[in-house]
Amino acid sequence: MAGSLNKVMLIGNLGNDPEVRSTQDGRSLCTFSVATTESWKDKNSGERRDKTEWHRVVIFNEGLVRITEQYLKKGSKVYLEGQLQTRKWEDKDGIEKYTTEVVLQNFNGNLTMLGGRNDNSSSDFASDSIPSESTSLSTDVDDDIPF
Repeated sequence: MAGSLNKVMLIGNLGNDPEVRSTQDGRSLCTFSVATTESWKDKNSGERRDKTEWHRVVIFNEGLVRITEQYLKKGSKVYLEGQLQTRKWEDKDGIEKYTTEVVLQNFNGNLTMLGGRNDNSSSDFASDSIPSESTSLSTDVDDDIPF
């Protein structure tokens, strides 16, 4: 195979408030967990069953870090695209551990806030605090144009 692809796409809810901190070289990063839940009806009992997977997300994109910190909170619904990365680290007892994360970097990540201001499972994004394209376009319209 000439190439390969490492892309993760998730739609889920934040399991905790985003945590922002800095790397040793001063770059901002943000971490949080996202829950994705699969639901189905059990064939034998007829009961609804759920299975939730938790995904650790790390954002290195400065712009996305600011947006995440400002507008997302525990319970917010998001769509994200990133790459799967596994890193090795040592715990306080010197035991090697591995963590697999969904990483959003500069051009290899996408984050879309889902839900809206009336959605209790999502953060409140006031429409006047984030100007929409249609709002900014309406202020540029000249009423004297005949067409």
